[in-house]
Amino acid sequence: MKKQINLRAVAAQAIEQVVEHGQSLSQILPPLQHKVGDKDKALLQELCFGALRVLPQLEWLINKLMARPMTGKQRTVHYLIMVGLYQLLHTRIPPHAALAETVEGTVAIKRSQFKGLVNGVLRQFQRQQETLLTAFAQSEERYLHPQWLIQRIKKAWPQQWEAIIDANNQRPPMWLRVNRNHHSRDAWLTLLQEAGFTGYTDNQYPDAIRMAAPVPVHALPGFELGWVTVQDASAQGCISRLEPQNGENILDLCAAPGGKTTHILEAAPLANVTAVDIDQQRLARVHENLKRLGMSAKVIQGDGRSPSQWCGSEAFDRILLDAPCSATGVIRRHPDIKWLRRDRDIPELVRLQSEILDAIWPHLKPGGTLVYATCSILPEENSLQIANFLKRTPDAKISALDTGEQNFPGAEKGDGFFYATLVKQ
Repeated sequence: MKKQINLRAVAAQAIEQVVEHGQSLSQILPPLQHKVGDKDKALLQELCFGALRVLPQLEWLINKLMARPMTGKQRTVHYLIMVGLYQLLHTRIPPHAALAETVEGTVAIKRSQFKGLVNGVLRQFQRQQETLLTAFAQSEERYLHPQWLIQRIKKAWPQQWEAIIDANNQRPPMWLRVNRNHHSRDAWLTLLQEAGFTGYTDNQYPDAIRMAAPVPVHALPGFELGWVTVQDASAQGCISRLEPQNGENILDLCAAPGGKTTHILEAAPLANVTAVDIDQQRLARVHENLKRLGMSAKVIQGDGRSPSQWCGSEAFDRILLDAPCSATGVIRRHPDIKWLRRDRDIPELVRLQSEILDAIWPHLKPGGTLVYATCSILPEENSLQIANFLKRTPDAKISALDTGEQNFPGAEKGDGFFYATLVKQ
């Protein structure tokens, strides 16, 4: 029989790993989800993602409710209280159950001497909830973002900054990409409706469907057969700009986890596609995605800054460069980005992007197309990066059809994303 695991304790330890030790949730969570029962996987994800989404609110409340902070080895108790507050504020879990399970979490983390403290703090919150939340709504922390990031977004987008931040704080919509080799989008949408689900098409993205509410992937018609893939609409926008053709030599650079690699092959099944990424572990996901969709591509581990090491002098008809970036456009999907990223990371990322652009450009054939894309909303990584590249690269010009487009996240829209289509003279 499976040992009873306290879910709140597991969530508290995961959040602590992110905030105190800079670990990413996408690395920490999968092994933890293996430890809990199937019906608890979704709740564990909700507690971790949710608490990180509203972290400043939870920290602010704990500061008000406790005379002094928990330090050293007692820090896990701090995060356990945070998980308790999150449940009371943002979930439908009955308060008595949230309290009981959270207090019991002290035993799981071997801090049972703090049972009374955890119980006391959470009950005090229940008594003062209205007053506290009114005060929080006036505080600097109400934007739920680190100050440096608010300043950068404000400076870049003085008209849109509040809407961007608000969108970042919402739960993301679930977007799907219909595999056009199996069904037209509308034909698959009919199958989806027959299965009892609601989805919406989008005029801008020919393969995309937005789900009215997220569903488990195995409930989607033909998911195991490769009929459909989970992929944000903005990420799908790369392929209409790349316009891959059968028989062409196409490079997907920084390809993991492989969503765009497989989209290229759906659009041009007879193209010769090479998928390259620096991260060996994440390349496993590229292989999984290709296998599920019954496709093949050449998959290589390699550094985008030194292409001659993995492709020699080979040249490509088209290159998709989904450049490493701050990921400031996908915060609603990965709320831990707000606490893992630092202001000083941005100039380093800008330098890395420019090095990759300069290194890969000689491997594009004359007349060929390179689509530069990021899931960032910061101009330094996007429009300014491309402007600087064009200045120093005489044989590069921006496509008249696509002069660089910045998407912002929105409830019925894709993630924050940037694209620029470059053509080699």
